[in-house]
Amino acid sequence: MRPAIAIRRGVFLFLSGLTVTGCASLQAAEGRGMQEMLQEAGFHMSVAGTPEALAQLQTLPPRKVLVRPGNGERQYAYADPTGCRCLYVGTEQNYQELRNLQQQARMAAESAHAVETRAAFEDLWRGVWPPPLQ
Repeated sequence: MRPAIAIRRGVFLFLSGLTVTGCASLQAAEGRGMQEMLQEAGFHMSVAGTPEALAQLQTLPPRKVLVRPGNGERQYAYADPTGCRCLYVGTEQNYQELRNLQQQARMAAESAHAVETRAAFEDLWRGVWPPPLQ
């Protein structure tokens, strides 16, 4: 294999790894703080304290925000039957605040990923690899 092809292949694999790592870090940032974000947004948590309540909790889609109309107002719920074994319930206002918090967390994770990528590129071109093509 010619050195130029080997270099391009190495760069491609390196960049592919960065992309996968970045996506994984974004997902981890979203999942890791969900309960904290729900609480900060004003959702109320109820623990499934009986086997019947846990069985009912397990019928809901896990770790997804669900919406249901009720008394002219939407109610939002987030079920975690395996982690905290609890249900978070909130209003439209709580849900909008949750969306704002999620957006802020995404932007912070994307910014951190951009810094990591920039640093990786700087390391990549420091004397080990030929300068980038122009």
